[in-house]
Amino acid sequence: MSRQFPLHPGKHALPAVTDPAEHAEYVRGRYPQATLAGIDGAVLLYQRPVLERAKASYPSRRLNWVRGELFMLERQGRQGRQVAVCGGFGLGAPAAALVLEQLIALGVRRVITVGTAATLHPDLPPGQLVVCDNALRDEGVSHHYLPPGSHIKPSKQLTTHLAEHLRNRGVVPRRGPSWTTDAPYRETGAEVGRYGTLGVLTADMEAAAVFAVAQHRGIDAAAVFAVADSLVDRKPRQGSPNIRAALHIALQAALSALSAAARHRPSG
Repeated sequence: MSRQFPLHPGKHALPAVTDPAEHAEYVRGRYPQATLAGIDGAVLLYQRPVLERAKASYPSRRLNWVRGELFMLERQGRQGRQVAVCGGFGLGAPAAALVLEQLIALGVRRVITVGTAATLHPDLPPGQLVVCDNALRDEGVSHHYLPPGSHIKPSKQLTTHLAEHLRNRGVVPRRGPSWTTDAPYRETGAEVGRYGTLGVLTADMEAAAVFAVAQHRGIDAAAVFAVADSLVDRKPRQGSPNIRAALHIALQAALSALSAAARHRPSG
């Protein structure tokens, strides 16, 4: 038995038996007009209060087209621009990759993931927003999509728009790498120390997978996290108004960033 991962060498270059287009075809069998082509993009959300805030802030309609809860937001005062938000599909790289594949098959060309992360540095307090510009691939999903490698970068253009729109809201985000891992209860002191010394700012569960799926499918992806707890000065996670406020700001910036990116490079 091979000890490499994935077990089958070179699988990223092989065609898959299953195809997300099958999901889109199934959806259109029930909803013939089902398409996300032409919208500015989609935001993936992992905290229900942020999804509820999005629904309350804009006219919205639910679309039963993908796993989880998908809503189309009508952004009044933004030239009628439409952006989708999707939540309730679970946590971690496999869940994010599955729903992203379904969104892409229906026409999405840009995605921003908005969630929480743990800091690897003591100077990042709860509620600090961090824009991810590089993700360590310590999860499994990305290795099924791309050649072997230690890290993956998001869309440069979309990440720049995201950082700019955070600053437009009076927030100065930190920008740097994140360590994406599938095993939050197996984060070790050796890893935290090593990655922190290398300049990695946070630990998350989805970014590398989202970037890998996006790269494989030829779409743009970016990520922003609100620091929720620390792996350096370890304390039990507690609810904080700073974290909730930061996530709401991150959502608003993500919506604006998707629309700005769409204006600069319309979907073809």
